[in-house]
Amino acid sequence: MPPRFAYWTIILDKAPTAFRARDREELLPTLKQLQRKNTDAAMKWFQDGKLWDSPDEARAARVRARARPRRERRFAGEPRGREWRPGGAHKDPRARFKGKRRKQK
Repeated sequence: MPPRFAYWTIILDKAPTAFRARDREELLPTLKQLQRKNTDAAMKWFQDGKLWDSPDEARAARVRARARPRRERRFAGEPRGREWRPGGAHKDPRARFKGKRRKQK
């Protein structure tokens, strides 16, 4: 049995089946038999929780994801400026004490 996170699987009626294998050639006879009855049967590569057409496509997507800067990976939405703060002004409560000194006797 291949690792659970990367394997070839047969997709039938837009849903994955229990047919899984590490090598594509192992599933080809089963796929051909299923295609006789159901023309939309297909074989896909499953990796990282997604279905891909091939392992090379999954690998290329992973390389593209690593090439993006870390900040861009974390925040998929629009970038925020420095003035953005959630929930209010967020002023420094210690600011009122800065600069004030006691008089020396």
